[in-house]
Amino acid sequence: MNRNKYEIIVSILESAKTGIIKTKIMYNTFLSYEQMIGYLKYLQEHALLIFEEKTQSYRTTKKGLGFLKLSHELSQVMHFPNSLNEINN
Repeated sequence: MNRNKYEIIVSILESAKTGIIKTKIMYNTFLSYEQMIGYLKYLQEHALLIFEEKTQSYRTTKKGLGFLKLSHELSQVMHFPNSLNEINN
């Protein structure tokens, strides 16, 4: 299954809602280490994810939680299909 960048970002932010270490993000999102580092940097630069020194973990910020909320609302409105077969029928 190919995922787009948006889906990967949503997956990372969902995984980090309560705090998560890099290794678990990588396994939860099925990304290579290099890919994951790029996404973490991007999400931090846009204030959607924060690194917590004390716990050495990443956590979704308030802004990131807002992004997830809007993302879920959009997917409910759009009723995204699970496959191309649903689009063609």
